[in-house]
Amino acid sequence: MSTFFLLLILFFGFLITFQIAKASEYVGVLKGEKKNFEQNNKVNGFLMMAFLVLGLIGVYWCNELYRGKILGESASKHGEQIDTMLYITIAITGVVFVATQILLFWFAYKYQYSEKRKAHYFPHDNRLEVIWTVVPAIALTVLVGFGLFYWFRITGEAPQDANVVEVTGKQFGWIFRYPGKDKTFGKKYYQNISDKDNNSLGLIWDDANAHDDVVVNNEMYIEVNKPVKLVINSRDVIHDVGLAYFRQKMDAVPGTPTTMWFVPKFTTEEMKKREGNPDFEYEISCDQMCGRGHFSMRGIVKVVSHDEYVLWLAKQKPNYAAVFPEAAPAAPAAPTADSAKAAIVTPAPAATASVTK
Repeated sequence: MSTFFLLLILFFGFLITFQIAKASEYVGVLKGEKKNFEQNNKVNGFLMMAFLVLGLIGVYWCNELYRGKILGESASKHGEQIDTMLYITIAITGVVFVATQILLFWFAYKYQYSEKRKAHYFPHDNRLEVIWTVVPAIALTVLVGFGLFYWFRITGEAPQDANVVEVTGKQFGWIFRYPGKDKTFGKKYYQNISDKDNNSLGLIWDDANAHDDVVVNNEMYIEVNKPVKLVINSRDVIHDVGLAYFRQKMDAVPGTPTTMWFVPKFTTEEMKKREGNPDFEYEISCDQMCGRGHFSMRGIVKVVSHDEYVLWLAKQKPNYAAVFPEAAPAAPAAPTADSAKAAIVTPAPAATASVTK
């Protein structure tokens, strides 16, 4: 029914526009073709200048209204560099935009048709060709250079002391895996994936390294002021890890792991105060259309202090223990922050991920 009414509205809109055009044509015939043309030409020239002035005012007003209010300050150190790159891009393209729009509409107004003026044509001008070819090429080269520089910093090697989290997208949610005390991810095989058997990542249980891996759904914990490396995968179709507040984005491709790393600057609790929103949460979203439930593919990112992170990780039950409770060691007493910290004697090498067939 709503589709029928929409089509009906479009039909009547077309009919009204057609009738107005015909009426304008008849008025022009009565006035005389030349007089009507000159009058319409002046009106169009005035409207172009009005559109220019109102349009530039609108651009300025929107910038003042929404500047810094959509996402606020970057919550990662890499994000600061991304913001700088975007500001440089906006500054360069903004100057070009304003200059070209002013020239476009001013020329249309100033050089509108007049019997007293004869048009002069430039069939070719080498200097102009060089200017509007070389200048944009230099500007675009600088912008691309900035982009590549920051891209390689984000996707390059993370520091040796970085925490590593494996992020796997599925229709329509996120699975996060943390290495255990051995700091090494266990092997996995896609044919082992079984939600029914509580093996959502297809871990190979014969691999001892997989016995202490922690697997959680839709909520990722990371440590403030500590580099975190994300190893990104997909279980089905192409997804995309979107971390807007951290200014991070990376495709999750089936069978092809991708990586990126960053350093969170503010805990979730600090951001609640900075944003003035007691319900604030960092979000991980899917930024790639992945099916009917794409809109609901949302996870929570908890940025916590070092002590909170260590305590949370110590409380998590390995996936292996959940699948084989009889083979898991007896559960120790509930850890405290001090006992969890004491368990970490020396830092281990960065975690590695492996896939086997």
